Amino acid sequence: MAMTYSNEPVWREMQAFLPVDFHFREGHEPTEEWWNWRGHKIHLDSYRNPRAEVKVILFHGVGTNGRQISMILGAPLARRGYETIAIDMPEYGMTEVAEMAIVRYDDWVQAGSDLIDAELARDDRPIVLYGLSAGGMLTYHVAALNKKVKGIVGMTFLDTSSRRVRDETSLSLFMSRVGGPMLHLGARTPLAAMRMPMKLASKMHTLVNNPAALKVWLSDKRSAGNAMTLAFLSSYLAYRPVSEPEAFDVCPVLLTQPAEDRWTPLYLSEPFLRRLKIVPVKSVMLEQAGHYPLEQPGLSQMVEAIDAFYREVAASSWRS
Repeated sequence: MAMTYSNEPVWREMQAFLPVDFHFREGHEPTEEWWNWRGHKIHLDSYRNPRAEVKVILFHGVGTNGRQISMILGAPLARRGYETIAIDMPEYGMTEVAEMAIVRYDDWVQAGSDLIDAELARDDRPIVLYGLSAGGMLTYHVAALNKKVKGIVGMTFLDTSSRRVRDETSLSLFMSRVGGPMLHLGARTPLAAMRMPMKLASKMHTLVNNPAALKVWLSDKRSAGNAMTLAFLSSYLAYRPVSEPEAFDVCPVLLTQPAEDRWTPLYLSEPFLRRLKIVPVKSVMLEQAGHYPLEQPGLSQMVEAIDAFYREVAASSWRS
């Protein structure tokens, strides 16, 4: 029997740290779906709406899962008339990984692209993407591969080929400069399936700015408390997109940057965004908000900015 969020209490504890306006309304929690992909049973947190003009596919990062993205954006956008689908990537949330499979970051990119194709096979409504934390750059990687989306929004855009990005997002300089090369070596050996807690690999202690909330997030083995394989971590650091940003011509890009983000501040995304020469790029600062935003007015600013951006790009006939 598949695990579901309906019998998993930790997201309810997390929801208590959000403003009341961002709590799921009674009887209006996301619908839980499963999508069979390459032997994985991938969980989708969905608000289906056949009358919606736009579909939003939402990606989490390495410290969250689809339900947590539904809380801050999936449900608010659904209330504004969008159809939203928050995916649990393999190894996170309620997704069941295929037996004996070793998941790599490349699988996340391919799964995102294939989900877009699966949704376009259902109907031809425009699709836009959102990604939090590492999910931000995932939107870019997926869009570059798939080429069929109308717009992408990221809470951050981290180019892991940058030493500065690796140094400042890793738990320590030692983990960046020594641990990174060791990951790549280990990933090419039988140790590839060995797991490392994400809180030892990264600055997971900066995921949320509320200390009490942080304890709850780190207790969740399906999100911030997860441990990932050396194979995944190595592939995440080493992944190179189908097209470099200078050649990216798929769709406009929006950065929604939390102003109080202690993990990935604005200056870590700016070098990548400056390399996007062809597509329109916008940035919006979210006041008083942390990396995973719990705070107002940043949360409401985020929803307003993303709603306006999606309406603009879905209505436009932008082409490079």
